Amino acid sequence: MRFVKPKSLLLFALGGLLIAAAAYWLMRPKAAPQTSPAANPASAKTSVARPALTVTSTQAQTLALPIKLTAHGNIAAWQEASVGAEIGGQRLAEVLVNVGDTVQRGQVLARFATDAVQADLAQARAVVAEASASAQEATANADRVRALLNTGVFSGQQSSQYLTAEQTAKARVESAKAVMAAQLLRLQNTEVRASDSGIISARLATVGAVVSAGSELFKLIRQGRLEWRAEVGAGELYRLPPGASVSVAAASGGMVTGRVRAVAPTVDPQTRSGLVYVDLPSGPSGQAGLKAGMFARGEFELGSSPALTVPQQAVVVRDGFSYVFRLNPDQRVSQLKVQTGRRVGERVELLDGVSAETSLVASGAGFLNDGDLVKVAQAAAVK
Repeated sequence: MRFVKPKSLLLFALGGLLIAAAAYWLMRPKAAPQTSPAANPASAKTSVARPALTVTSTQAQTLALPIKLTAHGNIAAWQEASVGAEIGGQRLAEVLVNVGDTVQRGQVLARFATDAVQADLAQARAVVAEASASAQEATANADRVRALLNTGVFSGQQSSQYLTAEQTAKARVESAKAVMAAQLLRLQNTEVRASDSGIISARLATVGAVVSAGSELFKLIRQGRLEWRAEVGAGELYRLPPGASVSVAAASGGMVTGRVRAVAPTVDPQTRSGLVYVDLPSGPSGQAGLKAGMFARGEFELGSSPALTVPQQAVVVRDGFSYVFRLNPDQRVSQLKVQTGRRVGERVELLDGVSAETSLVASGAGFLNDGDLVKVAQAAAVK
């Protein structure tokens, strides 16, 4: 009896597996060939086709739009008054106002100590009284001399002395009265008063300070009036007549309406621009948060001109350029590059690219691409 070795059994098993694998490979079902999109264009087109987007249509309209000139400049006080000390060498006893306060013409803003001035005034009054008494005595002596002038009681020299003494005494009275008036004026000047109505813009006065005559104590915006000093190019100055309306953007976001008061007669040789002075409404309510020293933007209104306009929603901005979509007879759209101009409300001016007869997409333009299929709906009202 023969025995089969284990190694031979392993070889027989491996051979059987190889024969089975070869038979399965030859007898497997054939897969259907795949059809590429290039081989069947109709099928490919159907798979990527986009549904028609419902849009509304519009046409450009010619409207009269305002002509505006934009400029920038500083807000400043119309006129600023300096309020100073008219008396020197006295201590400042009271300061009654602060920056931002509204004051009236003649209102007391500060007071100096009056002790020294009152003493000087009392001395001046005493000098007047003394001079008046001396003048009365000199007048009485002169009257007696005049009564006895032709009797020979007084010599000519004596008569002249008495008459001269009378005139001298009267002059001393007038001089003493002038000194007293000066002291009264000094007393009045211990009260610092507003030279005009307005708003305190700066306070330099400090209680207890001893200042010299003429020292500035306050700055005052006269009548609370502000002006906008717009910087306008030399080539545009001739277009801005006095009285032209101006809209100035306030810090609160509102607009303040002003009027051109004057145009500077000179132009800065460095910037080639000139200043246009614009009067702004007075009072906090009319200035809408504008303050002296602010930098502001404004627009000068220079009339109006006809312009071809479309609704703002019809203009699409892509990659920094503006486009509109024209409606074609085959219900597809064409993307047109346009240049926009002025904007008023919901209307935008088109400077080129379309004509008034061109039908354009109004709503839905932002979702379109060139060549898209659209369905035009009848809008109740197209702006």
